[in-house]
Amino acid sequence: MALVYWDTSALVPYYLPEPLSEQVQTRLLKDEPAVSWLVEVELFSTLARKVRAGELDRVHAERVASLFLAHLDEGFYHRLPLEASHFRMARDWIGRFDLNLRAPDALHLAVAFTAGLPLVTADQALAQSAEALGIEAFLFQEQG
Repeated sequence: MALVYWDTSALVPYYLPEPLSEQVQTRLLKDEPAVSWLVEVELFSTLARKVRAGELDRVHAERVASLFLAHLDEGFYHRLPLEASHFRMARDWIGRFDLNLRAPDALHLAVAFTAGLPLVTADQALAQSAEALGIEAFLFQEQG
């Protein structure tokens, strides 16, 4: 098993049924997944957005949140810190003006890069930016 950085887009299908869920589950059980504090905030944000949109009931969202927190507490995920250097790196990459990077995605890349870890994502734009920056990335794609 290798330590690999998982962004939020890759983890959501593990906790909620989505077209990528089976692929994600298979891969997650083979990796030693690492996440940052940003993943925790984004996962909760995704749950809240789905509840507000009526796509997920509150009880189910609370169960998912509890399960994710239990996984964190049990050490299923290696938790990587967000540091000032990550924010500076993200700023500099965004400031290149040639990458399709949103601030949170740039932070995910900075954490993966600094830790020397490949990135696992379900976000095509993020995978493309990772490639442009020389960061190894695995992109989940729907089978079709």
